[in-house]
Parts: sequence; structure tokens; C-alpha cells
Amino acid sequence: MARKPGGFLQEASHQVVAGGSAGLVEICLMHPLDVVKTRFQIQRGKTDPTGYKSLGDCFRTIFQREGLLGFYKGIFPPILAETPKRAVKFFTFEQYKKLLGYASLPPGLAFAVAGLGSGLTEAVVVNPFEVVKVTLQTNRNAFTEQPSSFVQARQIINTDGLGFQGLNKGLTATLGRHGVFNMVYFGFYFNVKNILPVNKDPNLEFLRKFGIGLVSGTIASIINIPFDVAKSRIQGPQPVPGEIKFLALYKGLVPKIMRLGPELQSFTAQNHDDVDATRCLQPSRWHWDGFTRIQTPADLMPQVDANSVL
Repeated sequence: MARKPGGFLQEASHQVVAGGSAGLVEICLMHPLDVVKTRFQIQRGKTDPTGYKSLGDCFRTIFQREGLLGFYKGIFPPILAETPKRAVKFFTFEQYKKLLGYASLPPGLAFAVAGLGSGLTEAVVVNPFEVVKVTLQTNRNAFTEQPSSFVQARQIINTDGLGFQGLNKGLTATLGRHGVFNMVYFGFYFNVKNILPVNKDPNLEFLRKFGIGLVSGTIASIINIPFDVAKSRIQGPQPVPGEIKFLALYKGLVPKIMRLGPELQSFTAQNHDDVDATRCLQPSRWHWDGFTRIQTPADLMPQVDANSVL
């Protein structure tokens, strides 16, 4: 059926509110894993007296020395960033997807490129929040003894300004982290999702999409985590020259992957049943049919929910 006037804005606002709400719940539940991930990424090797021996040791040490609230250090910046991040992700992915509809690209590749573009745009929005978050997460004082998010942000601005040494420190690494993750995730997910047969049982269909998303997210995390480590090191305590080894670029991978479950559950629970990667690239009235583009009524085009990027 034809899209009603105002339908795009209504759909966009619905997706932003729904995605933002799901993201808020996910942040509150899984932020302790983000703190643990950051702590591992800023460790200075085995000689670091404040280093953690294992994942369990990290949880135990934080709880004993910083209390339960220590796991929620730096939670306010990602909460503030969640809604604008989702809005940017939704809008830019749709626009990049439509622009790529004019290019002679296979749909799967076009999804990957659109994901890359939306990730790069998203990174510009979230990076200042990430700087404040990482600064607070690396503070090992008790939760009640550390400054608030607003005080910390003001201190960063007063000391280093708004540029690449201050509130936008580590922007290049953040661009790599978000761009690479979204590119791999979008490209892999929609390619595989349209290859594997749909299951009529709704429970099995949910598991099918969840499984594809889990594999997609795991692959994307393995590929993009060096950028994540670089971002934490740049925005947090600086490493000693020569201490960074190759395997150090994969610090924090386990807690990073552990976060994927709740994120993917909110993703697969949203409406993706009518997303077909061979038909959703359309600048106006065009869709893909094998290796050719044929004209079809615009109101037949299924829309992609851009809240699917994690």
C-alpha cells in the first residue's frame, strides 16, 4: 500500500524511540561488561601492578575495591548518546542506501558500504561521549569519589579544549571501530539472512535471525576490536612505548562478545520480516532482480530498519 503523508517521519520517530528504549535497557544491563572491557584494554601488560589476571579476577577486584557501583562508572554518557546515535544511524543508513541504489553494486555489497557510511557518521556523534565515558571508567577511585559526567566533561574542555587532544580525542580510532563493525555486520547479516530459508515457526525464525546476528556480530567484533583497543588507549591512560604487542590489540574481546546477546535480542525482536536485500535498494522506483534493475511501484518496496546496527 502507498505510504501515507508523514509516514517517513512517523516511522523514523517510532524506530528512534523504540531503538533508544531498547538501547537504554541494554546499556543498564550490560554496562558492567563495558567497564571490564575497558579495564582490560588499558592494562600495561603482566608487569602492571593494577592488572587483572582473568575475567573473574577483574569482576572480583572491582567489586571489592570500588563497590557495586564501580561497574556503572561512565554509564551516563552512553545513555545521553543513545537516542541521537540511533537517530543518526537510522537516517544516514537510509540515505546511503538510497544513494547506492544508483550504483551498479550487488545488494550485499551496497548494504556493507551503507553500513560503513552510517558507522562513520555515527562515530562523529558518539566520540565526545566516549571520551568522557572512558575517562570515568579508568578512574579506580570509589564511585562516590569520582567527578560526575558533566564535571569530567568540563575538566576535559578546560584542560584540552574541544579538538583532537580534548573532547574529540581518538576520533580516528572511533571512526574505525564503528565504520568497520557496521560494514561487516550489515554486509554479512543481510547476505546470509536472505540465503538461509525462512522458518514458518516464529520461535525457530527468531532463533534463525538471532543466530545469524550472533555470528555476524562476533565476526565484526573480532575484526574491529583493534580499533576499539586503540580508542581506549588514546582516550585513557597512554601506553608505555614498546609495551603494545600484537595480541594486546585483542584485549577485552571476550566481554565485548558477551555483550552481543542482549543487543542482538533487541535487534531480532524488531520488524525485519520483510527485509529482502535483493529488493530494498531503490533510489526512487527501482529494485534489484538478479543482476538487472527493473521498475516497480515504489509502494511495494520494503524498508530497512536501520536500528539493526549494534
